[in-house]
Amino acid sequence: MFDLKIQNCKIVNENTVTEADIAIKNSRIELIEKEIIAEAKEVIDAKGRYVIPGLIDDQVHFREPGLTHKGDIATESKAGLAGGVTSYFEMPNVNPTTTTNENLTKKFQLASTKSLSNYSFHLGASNTNIEEIKRADIHQASALKVFMGASTGEMLVDDIDALDDIFNYSPLIVVTHCEDQGTVKKNEQLFYEKYGNEVSAEHHHLIRDVESCYLSSSLAVDLAKKYDSDLHVFHLTTEKEMDLFSSGTIDGKKITSEVCVHHMFFNETYYKELGNQIKCNPSIKEESDRLALIKSLLDDKIDIIATDHAPHTWDEKSKPYPEAPAGLPLVQHGLQILMDFFHNDILTLETIVEKTSHNVAKRFQIKDRGYIREGYYADLAILDLNNPYQVSKENILYKCGWSPFEGHKFNSSIFMTVVNGNIAFKDGVVSENLPLGMQIEFNR
Repeated sequence: MFDLKIQNCKIVNENTVTEADIAIKNSRIELIEKEIIAEAKEVIDAKGRYVIPGLIDDQVHFREPGLTHKGDIATESKAGLAGGVTSYFEMPNVNPTTTTNENLTKKFQLASTKSLSNYSFHLGASNTNIEEIKRADIHQASALKVFMGASTGEMLVDDIDALDDIFNYSPLIVVTHCEDQGTVKKNEQLFYEKYGNEVSAEHHHLIRDVESCYLSSSLAVDLAKKYDSDLHVFHLTTEKEMDLFSSGTIDGKKITSEVCVHHMFFNETYYKELGNQIKCNPSIKEESDRLALIKSLLDDKIDIIATDHAPHTWDEKSKPYPEAPAGLPLVQHGLQILMDFFHNDILTLETIVEKTSHNVAKRFQIKDRGYIREGYYADLAILDLNNPYQVSKENILYKCGWSPFEGHKFNSSIFMTVVNGNIAFKDGVVSENLPLGMQIEFNR
């Protein structure tokens, strides 16, 4: 007797599409066969639908502790379930910052009581916490997050000696936000001198420009080569940066890269309509950059797709451009964005799975997740490719209550999300009394 059987699946996994049934017991996939006759406590017919590994989003801001008016671990992990996200790595720029191992442990304790999906957390770097970094537990933290721009206070790492030490001594994969703060400040001064109070979101990509990104990401790559570090560069946005990375499968790469769904979807023309809603750091740039990102993804220069889910309240986003915070909520709709790329013959299902699940599991050495395999945890998303989904205030699950996609109709919908063998989301509804998610384990 299995706990759950999903039959008539079209399984997208490891670069193939296979028709089979999946049987689940005790949180894990126990059997994958063409036809499973054995009984189960619950049976789901997935006929006509595609089953993929649940997404592992390695870059989200859930805002807890300290910023929970924007979002929290419970609300944002719930929104992720509606978007097929079964696991996530969360960021250290909360309050207090996750720049000590003590604060990191506290976040894990917090998530163990609140998270509806599987979780890990990045330790944060500062100019002065190298001793904390050296003591990091590689079996606990997902990576070391270094803000080389677009942050304030202790989270901005702008001291070259500190960066040298970080790349030299970090026992964790170094993951970076790359923008050169000096260039950004110089551009800000020029634009405010020229436009004064007329500076708006339409200038954002010119202030946080191509050069600010390239200067910082090239520095990160140079440091990684100097110290033979493991480096993963988050949310690339420019065509120029693509020259820094090599094509090929992720296996064996020590320097890897990532693109986010909003940088694949939007370009600078959207600022006129959406303004601060799509203000984010690094900025959404020009159409030529957007197309270059997609090409590099297909050429395997870019290895991973994430969301950088970053909720802010509507009131915060409604402030004048200089005061409005950067970031947008995405974890509920990232997969639908990618499915539209599938419908437009830009991405295959196999590529989507590789870049959102397989490669994340490989890069961070995640144990027993990221694939549909016997013995692995049953983390699954079931896609209905032919059932359109329109975003509305009523179905937005983010705590902040808004999305730049409100009113937009996607071509596909998420029929079901399974986390650790439990049906977590089905037919537009998150399951009640859902068991909490698990702390992600690593093979390191």
